[in-house]
Amino acid sequence: MAEALSTEVDHRRVTLLVYSSTESVRAKVRSSLGRHPAPDLELEIVEATTGEEVIARCDAGGLDLVVLDGEAVPTGGLGLARQLKDEIDDGPPVLVIIGRRDDAWLATWSRADGVTAHPIDALQITDAVLALLTRTPGAVVPGH
Repeated sequence: MAEALSTEVDHRRVTLLVYSSTESVRAKVRSSLGRHPAPDLELEIVEATTGEEVIARCDAGGLDLVVLDGEAVPTGGLGLARQLKDEIDDGPPVLVIIGRRDDAWLATWSRADGVTAHPIDALQITDAVLALLTRTPGAVVPGH
């Protein structure tokens, strides 16, 4: 009797931190990415509403990617990205969401690994997240 072929796909589980002071932005990121943005990838999304929470969570470790809202207040995601890059050795890649596409230079200043813009586009943010999660160390993900 032949063995049945398994149709189950091995899932890589990753933890993604989403930071924004605005619930609707966090909700849009969650809904855009879903739980399985790729067939072999399962996301656990944790959220932060303050800059202090982001720093504490990043210090604790266990994150595979950090998504920061550049328009968050009072602590913006661009400044946080720069702080994370300056203070955490071997930290997770950082994706920033900028307010305007013309602000992409700020993402460069922040040393973010990837950039996307408001309004959040589900396809663009998913592409950026997948590129960062599967990139070769040292590779730069271009902005959208």
